[in-house]
Amino acid sequence: MKRYMPFTYKTMIPYLLLVLLTDVLVGYISYSMLIQSRTEMAESNIRTGMEQARNNIRYQMDEIQRMSDTLFGSLSFQRALQKKGEPLEIYLTMLDEIVPQITAPLQLFGNHIRLMLYTLNSDLNIVSGDNLADPIMDSDYYILSFDDIKDSEWYHTFKDSGRDNIWLQIDTDRQLGNISHIRRLVSYNDYNTVIGYVRITVSLDDLLGNFTAFPVNQGITLRLIDEPSGGNIYQQGSAGEHENDGSFLTLHESIPESDYVIETLVPSSYLTKDAGRMQKIIFAVCAISFLAMACIGLLVALLSGRKMSRIVTLVRSFQEGNFQKRIRFSGNDEFVQIADAFNIMGTNIQTLIHSVYEQGIQKKQAELEALQAQINPHFLYNTLSTISSLANLGEVGKVTDMVQGLSRFYRLTLNQGKVYIPLRDEIEQVSTYLDIQRVKYANAFNVYFDIEPAIGDVLVVKLILQPFVENIFKHAWFGDTIAIRITGRRMGEQIELKIIDNGIGIKPTELRP
Repeated sequence: MKRYMPFTYKTMIPYLLLVLLTDVLVGYISYSMLIQSRTEMAESNIRTGMEQARNNIRYQMDEIQRMSDTLFGSLSFQRALQKKGEPLEIYLTMLDEIVPQITAPLQLFGNHIRLMLYTLNSDLNIVSGDNLADPIMDSDYYILSFDDIKDSEWYHTFKDSGRDNIWLQIDTDRQLGNISHIRRLVSYNDYNTVIGYVRITVSLDDLLGNFTAFPVNQGITLRLIDEPSGGNIYQQGSAGEHENDGSFLTLHESIPESDYVIETLVPSSYLTKDAGRMQKIIFAVCAISFLAMACIGLLVALLSGRKMSRIVTLVRSFQEGNFQKRIRFSGNDEFVQIADAFNIMGTNIQTLIHSVYEQGIQKKQAELEALQAQINPHFLYNTLSTISSLANLGEVGKVTDMVQGLSRFYRLTLNQGKVYIPLRDEIEQVSTYLDIQRVKYANAFNVYFDIEPAIGDVLVVKLILQPFVENIFKHAWFGDTIAIRITGRRMGEQIELKIIDNGIGIKPTELRP
């Protein structure tokens, strides 16, 4: 006898290849998704921290800006800066006007700052604060002479730039990790004469806020970049010598209304940490999955071979149109359910064939009854009666118009048995109906159509407008004349049709539910 291998066993080879391929694909996708998820989560955390740092910097910059705006806009403060007189008088002016307006914002600002006032008025007393070469440990103010800065490099740079109200790193700011806000004070007399300079210095650590979102100990580097010059004015962490070799994810966050950008360098090692452990776990899961699926496939092949042929026989009988055959399996496995499903399907198909045949007849009968119901016998009777009266009076032209209108009305109404017609045909049908009524009522009414041309091809239910128009003549007309307006327009995804008249309307009592 010719030896053969059962088909179910043959399917084991592609099945095992498919399972292997699936496990490899699922493992690769899972690993990629985990790495991507880890990267996105780390990037999201870093971006959140950058946004918090940006908001903190912007908020504190705005607060310092308001400080300088207050001093710049205070008329009493400017008058005090220009005060000339006896030392006692100058001293009292400083106590009453200058010092209070300088110290007030220092008490309200959340972080430690240095507020320095360089005055051109040589009569004012000098107030020296902490050593500017030391880090900012507490909020302090200074009232210094303009002579202290007039020969400095940063002052000439500031003056020659023609800019004002800006942030710079000057003197010892870079060494101490500070940044200063510089602004001219001008006289209100001519808005041109410089009466002094305000410098507000703050620590960049305080501006950037909390660094818990930037684990610099894991290789992340945070920088504050001066965008126009590209200079690095602040840095936390060290990117190392491999900064530009593509192994870092670089994120930027611009600080609104400033020239500064927060830059974060995230090493790939931080994004893919724990990747080796995840790779081993995924490989183990995929291997176990492959072995389990192989065992299940072999068991299914052994059990399903015998029952498969019987099911194929039943399917072939169904294919030949023999729905009387049934199959029975013992047990409670899937093949029993398949057999029961085939048996039920055969019964349902036989019932469906009989039911569809009867429903087809009932549907044709319902369509015929609906078509007959659409033809209004009262309208036909009244129209024929009007035609008879016009014929007796010798109104041949009107009789011809009404007969033609009636013919066109029922041609459109029947519409070859179709339920849906284009809107323009429905409008034509209503217009024909109104033409017939116009002969009957001797042009005692006016009709206005306001239909958007773009909706003429939209399909609507046949005779959707005529009953409403007919109700106007039955219920709304109680005077000598009446006006009818029919509108149609597109409302989003829908079509809005309106039939409006100036008739008597409906009593409020009848409108109540």
